[in-house]
Amino acid sequence: MEKFTRLTSVAAALPQENVDTDQIIPARFLKTIRRTGLGEHLFAGQRYDADGRENPDFVLNKPAYRKAGILITLDNLGCGSSREHAPWALLDFGIRCVIAPSFADIFYNNCFKNGILPIRLPREQCLALMEDASHGENARLTVDLEKQEIHRPDGEVLSFEMDPFRRQVLLEGLDDVAQTLKNHEQAIREFEARPSRAWVPSTKQPGRPQSVIGSKGEQA
Repeated sequence: MEKFTRLTSVAAALPQENVDTDQIIPARFLKTIRRTGLGEHLFAGQRYDADGRENPDFVLNKPAYRKAGILITLDNLGCGSSREHAPWALLDFGIRCVIAPSFADIFYNNCFKNGILPIRLPREQCLALMEDASHGENARLTVDLEKQEIHRPDGEVLSFEMDPFRRQVLLEGLDDVAQTLKNHEQAIREFEARPSRAWVPSTKQPGRPQSVIGSKGEQA
């Protein structure tokens, strides 16, 4: 997973509440388990019309925001289903940071597992950042995870809170597998090196009492 330390990028504003995972990536695109190729379907219901043509009024179709790396929206981002395709689609499009007053829990967790930084900020600050974003590519935000700061174009610095463990996971670029290997690789190697005979299953059949032969040869 790519490390997240400091990101300077154009931000796209989506001033909507309760943006659910079906809006982020509609269900008809969930036939794949690959993490690539989903970016073109991100917000497909709003980006394209019924004939597949781009909606010029949608923010990610506007020239200034086609390469946005930050998405700012309102309360309860990522509600709905638990599909991990939602952060996959965001990341494949190029979005590495999402900012909102609140997130749905599963979506929030899935962001960290895929190298996306989700930041909770008060609604007033989100609206201020949306105003910054309205100025197009001339208004870039800088998100510094190490310092837990967001630098606005006018020089103002906003601080944000972050769980120390989740912060470290992103700084080091560790997904679940990498975390396991970091903490337990030696134990895993030792387990795999044990002689295979130690794992030969018993020939006894579970649930059936074993015969006991008495001293005279009769079965007890």
